[in-house]
Amino acid sequence: MRKKFFRLTLSTMLFALCFSAEAQQPVKIPRIAFMHGGSKFDLSDEAFRQGLRDIGYVDGKNIIVEYRYVEGKLDRFPDLATELVRAQLDVLVASNDPGTRAAKKATKTIPIVMMGVGTDPVDAGLVESLARPGGNVTGVTLFAVDTGGKRLELFKEAVPKVVRVVVFYDPANRGNVLEAKEVETAARTLGMNARSWEVRSADGFETAFNALNKNRPDGLYVPGGPLMNANLKRIADFALTIRLPLVGVRKEAADAGGLMSYGVDTVDHYRHAAYFVDKILQGSKPANLPVERPTKFELVINLKTAKQIGVAFPQSVLFQADKVIK
Repeated sequence: MRKKFFRLTLSTMLFALCFSAEAQQPVKIPRIAFMHGGSKFDLSDEAFRQGLRDIGYVDGKNIIVEYRYVEGKLDRFPDLATELVRAQLDVLVASNDPGTRAAKKATKTIPIVMMGVGTDPVDAGLVESLARPGGNVTGVTLFAVDTGGKRLELFKEAVPKVVRVVVFYDPANRGNVLEAKEVETAARTLGMNARSWEVRSADGFETAFNALNKNRPDGLYVPGGPLMNANLKRIADFALTIRLPLVGVRKEAADAGGLMSYGVDTVDHYRHAAYFVDKILQGSKPANLPVERPTKFELVINLKTAKQIGVAFPQSVLFQADKVIK
């Protein structure tokens, strides 16, 4: 009887010790990286942070996020992606086309959440299809059909005298190249003339500014992408100095002093990327998570800039605006 009691007591103690040991095992905190093409002052990272907070993630408590930026220097993406892959991440969040391509090349196993991709992800070879990505990449894309034409149409409606338009584009950004061609085609339909102007680096803007000073167009069209986004303030300041109407893809173009912008609600876009991070951390495979295309677009007009450059917005455009800067 004593032996039986002793064995029972010992078993109970061992079970309690094992249970205690298991209970004291530290909870694994997910590690993710946010690899962005712009700078830390870009609003997209704050939108992403808010998206995580909305779901219940607190950086440093139940998730660890490393934020890295290439400041518009896209050639840094491959090395940065390789460096981050070595950090034993649970998810790698990559912005735009070059960043996502670099991430995909660096790893075939770590889940990748893309965002800010301006081209068709299928055409770019990032996923097999939007409905079934099929690999380790999924997320949100900025790709939408005919937005360049719609943007130019609104620009023409806002400033009827705009006929000759210069379109800045970065030849290393496939989305910029395709958009420049789209705008050129749309311009012919609208009775306008769009001329694409290549800018390869931040230094290239000064050359472009000097040329436009000598041969001034009627308007300036600025697409998205790391290079353009990182230099929006410089571009807007230049346009304002020579009283040149500017239309941009991102609302930050209007915020920076451009006349107007029309494009995807980028805050909603980057915030929604956090949804994919959560799904993956909960066990979903990127291969089975459909890529989502933009559904929210916004028109922003800057009345302060309009007054400075002598533009009077028609009521038809003001009624369409989602935001008016006064």
